[in-house]
Amino acid sequence: MLQVGLTHFLTLSAILFSLGVYGVVTRKNAVMVLMGIELILNSANINFIAFARFGNFGYSGQIAALFVIILAAAEAAIALAIVLNIYKTFANVNVDEIDHLKD
Repeated sequence: MLQVGLTHFLTLSAILFSLGVYGVVTRKNAVMVLMGIELILNSANINFIAFARFGNFGYSGQIAALFVIILAAAEAAIALAIVLNIYKTFANVNVDEIDHLKD
């Protein structure tokens, strides 16, 4: 029988973090960059929960993960509002092509 341990959670978290960083670095679409940031935040949540479970830290990991979820929801709402405003202004959401904001 397979026992799921801390190593499994850390491996999953490292994979999610790597995919998130890859999404942030390589994508030009602002929405895809936001999705990469969400993957990075979810990998942090997995770490918080795994260390709280296997490190006997009580509920501190779950509370930290709850704050990260609240932060991710606020970030998504504000960032999507900014992306919609950029699209309305420039008719484009590619991050490389929106360098006229300082003008």
